[in-house]
Amino acid sequence: DVDDEDEAAAETNLFVYRRKKKRKRRRRRSERGKASPNADTTILFVKGDDFPANEIVKFLLGFSNKGPENFVVESLDASFRYPQNFTALQLGIEVPASRQATFEYSFIPAEPMGGRPFGLVINLNYKDANGNIFQDAVFNQTVTITEREDGLDGETIFLYVFLSGLGLLVVVGLHQLIESRKRRRPAPKVEMGTSSHNDVDLSWIPQETLNQINKASPRRSPRKRNQKRSAGSDE
Repeated sequence: DVDDEDEAAAETNLFVYRRKKKRKRRRRRSERGKASPNADTTILFVKGDDFPANEIVKFLLGFSNKGPENFVVESLDASFRYPQNFTALQLGIEVPASRQATFEYSFIPAEPMGGRPFGLVINLNYKDANGNIFQDAVFNQTVTITEREDGLDGETIFLYVFLSGLGLLVVVGLHQLIESRKRRRPAPKVEMGTSSHNDVDLSWIPQETLNQINKASPRRSPRKRNQKRSAGSDE
């Protein structure tokens, strides 16, 4: 009988232990998705309320531990409802009691989302020393993704390249047309006049060579020839 009583007591204790464990799990589940009353969070977007498509959006998140126990900040995530989810930032940073911590996170909205409103949700996940898990929806609002006005899309760039190539072809064609017309024109005729031997430029011949040529074939001036002719007639 004593053994039966001990066995019954053990079963009762096991049943009570299981019920306590279930209650603890339920309490953790109920606390999951809620922020701890001993923690405060603040958020600051670096560029204000501007959320341009296909550009980096950066924000700073501040976490303050107001309680007597330490918190462990596990992760930080952001997502648009519902077209785009971003990679969660795994932290695992312990924040002691009465201390603060700041975390930086950035994401890039997809380019097709430009010009439309979307719900942006930013969650901070942390737990206390007892293992209780908390989640603080630091930001949960609708934002408008703005389109990029200073950038050029692919179609505009292709149009500029096409027009530039077309203009280059026109310039090359006009140049070829002008050159072909110049080639077809007849060459101007140059009339060659008579020139005397005295007009020949002999400056390129050395002076010694000129002296030898003059000695070998001396030239008579018209005056000397006339004097010889008159002397012959007198005889």
